[in-house]
Amino acid sequence: MGRSKSFEAHERIILAAVALFGKHGIDATSMDAIARVGRASKATIYNHWKDKEELLMEVMSYLHGINDDPVYVDTGDLGRDLATVLNRRPSEAFQMARDHVTPTFIAYSATHPEFGRAWRHRVMEPGRQCLKRILERGMERGQLPADLDLESSMALLLGPMLYRHIFARGCGEPNDDLGRQTAEAFCRAFVER
Repeated sequence: MGRSKSFEAHERIILAAVALFGKHGIDATSMDAIARVGRASKATIYNHWKDKEELLMEVMSYLHGINDDPVYVDTGDLGRDLATVLNRRPSEAFQMARDHVTPTFIAYSATHPEFGRAWRHRVMEPGRQCLKRILERGMERGQLPADLDLESSMALLLGPMLYRHIFARGCGEPNDDLGRQTAEAFCRAFVER
């Protein structure tokens, strides 16, 4: 059974938006241009998304694979569970498109704070909640101090990942093992023996 025309139009519009946002920026890309490149009417676009920001959110979710992987993990090994969450990466299939669109997206988020907050909530919060559950489980099991500051701990764990993503990109060899190394350093510092 083939894909529906609606699904095909949806996908064409997403791909057109990726190309245009990356080439012209978000503010300079009109819904008319997306419709033209996506070979769809503006009415079709507005049947799928209420506005450009909703389309943009789906574009970024699509490129980053936000809904691809299950987030929660419990192997019984605190360090391994933390490393699994920290090492999560989106599919390599869209790396070039992500590299093209992400700087434009970051600039847009900075000038549209409400959208930036919504994106951070959509992207960061699931991982933060997963880390929080792992840390709480570690506290319940007596592996971590009962008075461990969860917010500070999550910042310590996520900080190196964000630094790599924002500042270390394109600077030498990527450290694909950073999640494991960060989890091990955290466990050395906080796991009760």
